[in-house]
Amino acid sequence: MDPNLLYWKAEGQSFLRRLKIWVNLLNPTLLLSSDPEIQKAHSLLGSGEKLNEKDEAALTISLSSVHPDSGAALPLIFRPPALFPISGPLVVASLLPHSTVKPALFWQFLLQSYSAGFNYANRNSSSEQHQGYNISLKQLLLITGTVSYTTCAGALPQIFINRLGLRSSAVQTFFRSILPIPLSATLAFFNVLTVRSEEPETGIQVFDHNGNPVGVSKAAGEKAVWETALSRAALFGMTATVPNLLVLLMKRVRPFQRNSLLVAPLRHISTALVLGLMIPVSFSLFPQLGTIKREQLEEELQAAAVGRHLFYHRGL
Repeated sequence: MDPNLLYWKAEGQSFLRRLKIWVNLLNPTLLLSSDPEIQKAHSLLGSGEKLNEKDEAALTISLSSVHPDSGAALPLIFRPPALFPISGPLVVASLLPHSTVKPALFWQFLLQSYSAGFNYANRNSSSEQHQGYNISLKQLLLITGTVSYTTCAGALPQIFINRLGLRSSAVQTFFRSILPIPLSATLAFFNVLTVRSEEPETGIQVFDHNGNPVGVSKAAGEKAVWETALSRAALFGMTATVPNLLVLLMKRVRPFQRNSLLVAPLRHISTALVLGLMIPVSFSLFPQLGTIKREQLEEELQAAAVGRHLFYHRGL
């Protein structure tokens, strides 16, 4: 088992502990670490030596920058500390009340493309490590289709307003402020589910209590993908909910009624704030090293498994 996963096994089984860890790991300054520094930090973590206070920095670098299945450094823009700096402006722009369809499609395309890339880069790739792996044509088409579908679906509120010529303030409020809430959560869930669809099909590595590999399980792959999809739906759903409802509420307050220019800064700031707060919360909803009951595994794995529970890397 990778040293990163061993750390999550020892330290990441409670929500509050995971939350504290993720708050530290999402520091954008960690993106300044070079690949040699990352590999050195990961090697130090895997040496088995007891870490002192000085080595805690190496631990943070390894956890935030190394893929636990391959042991390689993650692409810079898809590392967890890069999620907020890159997706923040995209989320804010995608939730804006656009005047035409083209800008809505443009910002949705950028957001959904980045989300698909992040989901794919941080997937569980344990079943791929035993063979030389190149992204398959099927997976490439699936990612392209996912981005295309979620882009169009994300722009549906603006498409309805423009194509149907909706002018009623109540109807526009529904399409601009209410519909994006369930839509954002659903598309985030769908993005993870489709981009990582190979994991339930091929299975992922499961480990016993001692960290020894037991085999490849499709049931564990399905559980890992669903947990991650739910956490991503919570992230984007809440990020859409709070700013939209806050704007609806503030529009009834006199200062905002007299000066409509105050609405835009309120929307932008609240969206960025909620997204920044929800990222560590959503990452902490489920353990990085998840558990699955022995009886939920395939029959051949149940015979080889020792103990009531086995462990798997959930991905991110």
